[in-house]
This record gives sequence, structure tokens and C-alpha cells, in this order.
Amino acid sequence: MDFLKSAIASTISKDPPFPYKFGDKLNVDQSIWTLYNGTKREDGSDCSIFAFDVTGDKSRLPLARNAVRKMRTLRHPGVIKVFDTVETEAYVYVATERVTPLEWPARRKSLSVETSKWGLFTIANTISFINDEASSVHGNVRLSSVFTSQSGEWRLGGLEVLSSMKDDDAIIYRYGSFTPQSGRYAPPEIAKSGWDMVKRHPLPAVDSYDFGLLIFEVFNGCFITGDPIDQAKNVPPSMHQGYKRLLNANPKARLSVSHFRDQGRRSGGFFETPLIELSEGIESLGLKSDGEREEFLSELDEVSEDFPEEFFNIKVLPELLKSVEFGGGGPKVFASVMKIGKRLPDEEWESRITPVIVRLFSNPDRAIRVCLLDNLPSMIDHLPQKIINDKVFPQMVTGFTDVAPLVREQTVKAVLTIVSKLSDRTVNGELLKHLAKTSNDEQPGIRTNTTICLGKIARNLGANTRQKVLVAAFARSLRDPFVHARNAALLALAATSDLFSDDDCAIKILPALCPSLIDKEKLVRDQANKCFDVYLQRIRKCGNSLPDTALPPPTTSYANGPVLRMGTPQNDTAGWAGWAISSFTNKLATASGDMQSKATNVPPSRIDRSSSVPPAADSSRPSPLSASASTLHRQAVTGTSTPALVETPADQYFPNPLENDEDIDEAWGEIAGDSFFDASSELKPAPVPPITFDDGGEPDFEGWLKEQAQAKSKAPLPKGLAKAPAPIGNGRQGVTRTTTTGSVGSGAGAKKLATTTSKPNAAPVKAISTKPKEVVADDDWGDAWE
Repeated sequence: MDFLKSAIASTISKDPPFPYKFGDKLNVDQSIWTLYNGTKREDGSDCSIFAFDVTGDKSRLPLARNAVRKMRTLRHPGVIKVFDTVETEAYVYVATERVTPLEWPARRKSLSVETSKWGLFTIANTISFINDEASSVHGNVRLSSVFTSQSGEWRLGGLEVLSSMKDDDAIIYRYGSFTPQSGRYAPPEIAKSGWDMVKRHPLPAVDSYDFGLLIFEVFNGCFITGDPIDQAKNVPPSMHQGYKRLLNANPKARLSVSHFRDQGRRSGGFFETPLIELSEGIESLGLKSDGEREEFLSELDEVSEDFPEEFFNIKVLPELLKSVEFGGGGPKVFASVMKIGKRLPDEEWESRITPVIVRLFSNPDRAIRVCLLDNLPSMIDHLPQKIINDKVFPQMVTGFTDVAPLVREQTVKAVLTIVSKLSDRTVNGELLKHLAKTSNDEQPGIRTNTTICLGKIARNLGANTRQKVLVAAFARSLRDPFVHARNAALLALAATSDLFSDDDCAIKILPALCPSLIDKEKLVRDQANKCFDVYLQRIRKCGNSLPDTALPPPTTSYANGPVLRMGTPQNDTAGWAGWAISSFTNKLATASGDMQSKATNVPPSRIDRSSSVPPAADSSRPSPLSASASTLHRQAVTGTSTPALVETPADQYFPNPLENDEDIDEAWGEIAGDSFFDASSELKPAPVPPITFDDGGEPDFEGWLKEQAQAKSKAPLPKGLAKAPAPIGNGRQGVTRTTTTGSVGSGAGAKKLATTTSKPNAAPVKAISTKPKEVVADDDWGDAWE
């Protein structure tokens, strides 16, 4: 759009279009041109624009036109490169490569001696070409005519009076004195006899004298005053002889620029410097032999600090990258690339080096791969995360399975550098899969480095993955036959102790550490003791923060049941037997009330009880005048106000056997034939109030234990599948009991088995069975002691 506007504006004004945009103005002394920084409208690339105001300085218009013509026709690397020119009645525009006047750094004296020699050598080559090859005279060699390009190379401008000596009507004869301050730079013969004397003396004489003045300005930053031959201040001593011959007053005895250059290129000459060698050999780097390439790179390392950064970035770096990628430069050239790349800004690094690195990672050359991995720390900050995940890492993982151990080892080491820019999915997925392979590598060094790698990237792993992978990986490394692998596992465990849960530390890690405490190697034992202490202190700290017990407090009450009765302090301190018996009696006290079915009302029946449990109270018997504290306690629990009646000793110890059997049948039902599946048609009366027991007797704990042992020794069949028992010796029919898988709930009785016969509702004879009562809820308590 901008170009279209410019074209329309140019058409309206009848001026030719100029596809460049003007930028900042640069001050240039002693020139007919005004210099601007510019950009190309099409792509925004940098350029410089030399502008000549025709209306303001019309007398020098022939100089501007001659400069434009010579810049377009004279093709040499040392001459400013021209992109486009426009000439109108009002102005002359010349768009060139981006350049900067040399007089700026020269006057600030910021040019090093080596850089100055390299630049003078470049200008000497350009002048030699103009004099010898083009048979021309520049006529305007001075500090204001020299510029520096973006690559730091010196470029020669100021072609306003450049003339071929083959032309009879050369512009230098008529307009040589029109250049700014021409008399200041004119040789003695020209200042005395005019520019017509150019044709009468050797062709290089004028430019040789001006080149001598340029040498003084470069090293001193100002114009020479007085006799130039006696002014050699700051000029390198090796140049003094040639410098004086350039400024010889006799044009016929004056040294030409080409001869001055040749003298400097001799062995030990002033132009025999690493910078000049580098500038001449860089373009043919890909054609050099291995020996020549190594020599070149050694020189490159020597001059890296003194050489202009621009030249390294723009001129040397592209040639080095081409040599690495296509010319067989190898790791040494790539190391030089990385050294130069440190000076590049991120934008240039990404545009110039990143594409080459991505292509090099896909190169199967092992030497290149190892070099890339070694230099990855210096590259990682410049590589975007997307490039690493999408292009670099997929190529890098091939090194985990390479047949060369060196490649595998370097790949494992490179994980530490690249993991910070990998996505969580890649780290917890593909990366761990490859590290699992290297942790079982045949090379012990690779296994050791894998363990170290896992320890250092532990905090980059996900929480779930971390607990699954690290404990297993470190535990396996603790059993590694290689001593340093075991030591690395201990170091990794000590460094990552804060990443594991307390349970993992106590259950998984500490048991795995114990064998290392008696390892055959003292190195491992010492580290194992340190690591063990780290985890043991953590477990102790965790244990101190835990409560004294996880059991419910004594005051805990249940929603549908009574308060648990705890043992007395005397029983609690009497040892394990004391608190065990107390717990047993607590359970007996809790299980108060009648066992009854949920479906229908059950008539009162005798309950089979142990000899250690007092008999049920009978309302027909008189109540004693006083009751024990235990009896009062049970009344408060069960909520009944009926006092407990204690049976006589005869009733307790001489029960009726037949009555006892009938009580058992009534509680569990008869399991005979098909009666298990037949429902009873008899309506059962409502249940009686809960029966209280006297706590006067000592519990028969030994008998209860024997009964439990006998019950567990027999594996009863499921309820309903047991066969009818055979008659026993005393004429009674035995009853087979079944054990349910669940415990008896609070306030719920066990269901009675249905029977096909009904029993008469006769008044039962009270009897006490010496057989201990079977309490289902006590099974679990006995299991804990087996």
C-alpha cells in the first residue's frame, strides 16, 4: 500500500518512483552527498541513501552524475554496492548497502591497530584494482570517502572524480578541484600545476599520496598538519618506511599502493596478520584440507576478540555454518560457530543459527551429534520451546538407543540441559521411557549417569509419576553391581528426600536402604549411613506429630447402643491378662437384651449361657433386699427398673439337661430335612423385656477360649446345608450351630431357623449350663492373638 501511494504521488508530481524510505540523517564531512539511513519499502531491509540536492549545488551536478555512473559500472567488493538510482531535476538519489562513515570511529580513536591494518589492506586492494585493472584514478581518497558496511568491512566511496586515463576528456581534469577541500589533499605537483599534471606523471601517483594521508588519519583520527613525511605519529613502526615512500614529494619516486600492499604481505610484513589471513581464507573454507582448516580455525580463535563483531556475524558466521553443514567442517568449526553466536542478539541467532542446528540434529554423523550435545548448554537459551519439543527432541531421542556408548552417554547428560524446556507430557512420558532403557544399559557408566539424571530432574516430574518411578529406579540402582551406581542412588535419594511421602519413606525407602548399610564397599556404607539418617530423622519427626492412639476415646457412644464399659485402672495396669479380661467382660456387658427376629414376635425362651454368666431374673422369685453396684449399672444401661433375681446354687450347678437342649433348639432352630426352607405357620408372641444378669461370679475365661478353639477347628457348612446331628449318648439330640460371616449388630438378634413342629408353651425349668455361651462378636478379638 505504501508503495502504491508512493507510485501515485510520483506520477502526480511527474517524478520517477523511488522504492526506498528515508530514515535518520547521518553527518558526513567533506562530501557533496547527504547520507540517510533507509529501508526498502518492499521487505523492510536496511539500506543507505545518498542524496544530492541539484537546486542547492548545481555546479557540482557533474560530480554527482559521474559518481552514479561509476558506482553502477565499477564492480569490486571494496566499492560500495549500489541497489538503485534516481535522478530528477531536483535531486539525485542513490540507494546502496547500509554503510556508516569511517570517520566516526576514527575520530573517537576506537579502532584497534589490527582492525586498522585489516581495513587499510582492503582499501589498498580496491585502489590497486582501480589503478591497475581499471586504468583509472580515484582522485578523492580520504577518510570521508571510506565507509564501513554492516559486516564491518571497509568500503570505498567518493567516486565523484574517478576517471579513466584512457579518456582524453576525463572529468578529473576539469572538476578535480570541485571536490570539498581538494587543495588540502592534493599532492604537491597537483597543488602547484593543477589537475592536468595527472596525465604527465605515473597513473598511481595521486592515489598513492592520498593513501598515505589516509594512513595518518586512520591512526590519529585527524588531518595531518605540516610536512607529512615527518608526521608518523601512532603509525605502526613496521609501516614507517612504506608510509614515507607513499608521501614522497617526487611523483616518479612515489611508491604505488599496489607495491605498498605487496611489501606488507611479505613474510613478517605489516599486512601479515591473522585478521587479514582470516578475511582472505574464509570464503574458501569449504575447499580447504583438514590440516588447512585446523590451522585456519586456530587463527580464528586467536583473533576472535580483536576482530570486528560485525564481520564475524555477517561474513565469517555464514561461511562457518556452510562448512559445518556441507563442507565437512565438523565439531571444531561448530565450536567456533558457538563462540561467535554468543555475541548475536536473539533475533539474529534465531534467524541464522537455529535453522542450521535443527538440520544438524537430523544428521546421522555421530561426531556432529556429540558436538551438538556438548554445546547444548550454550544453545538452549536461544532455542524456543516449540522448536525443542517439535524438532530437536524427536531427533535427539535416537541417541538413547545408538550403538555407540559415547552417543548414549552424552544424550543422557544432555537431558539435564533440555528438560527445562520440554513439556510435562514429554517429560513424564517419552523421556522416562528412554531413561528406563538406559538405566538397564550394559555400560555401568551410563547406568550411573541415568541415576544421577533422574535425581536432578526429579522436581520436573509430575507428583504421581515421581512416586512411581523414582523409588523403583533408585531401589534398583541400590542393587547395581557397579559401586558408583549404588553410590549415585544413595546420593540421589538423599537429595530428593523431601519429594517422597512419609509412608513411602517408612515402607519402601528405608527397607531398601538397609542392605547398603553392610555393603562391601566403604564408600557405599558411609553414604548409606548418611542417607539412612536423613530418612530416619524425617520418620521420627513424622512419628512425633502423630497422636498417641487411633482408637476412639473412652467417652465415645454409639448411636444405637450403650456406652462401652472400660476396665478399672487396676485392671489396666495389671498387664496383658488384666486388660484382655476387662475387654472381654466389656463385650459381655454391651451385648444385653434378648435375641429376637425382625419379622415376628418371639415368645420368651431360655437363652443358652455360660456357667460364668449369672442366670436370668425370674419375676416369680423374691428380690433380695440389696443389689450389687454391677447390677445397678446394668439397670441403668438397659433402662429397666426390675431388680435382678439371683438363683440358688443348686439351680446354678444342677440344671436340667433336657431343658438345656430345648433352649438351644429354641435359639438356633432345628436343621432337619426340608424344614430349613419351610416357613412356620405359628404366630409367635411378643418379646419380653431385656434380662439382666448378675455380675457376682468370675468369668470362665479359660472355658470360653477352649470353646473358641474347638469352633475354629471345625469348618461348619453354610447355614441351611448342615446335616442333622446323630443322637448322643444321653438320649439328647445334638444341635449343629452355624456361624454367620457378619457380626451381630447392636440391638438386633440372630434370626431363628424355621421349624415345622411347634413346642408346647410349658413353664420352663430353670437351669444353668456349664457350656460357655458362644458370642459371635468375640471371634475377631481372638484372631488377634493367634
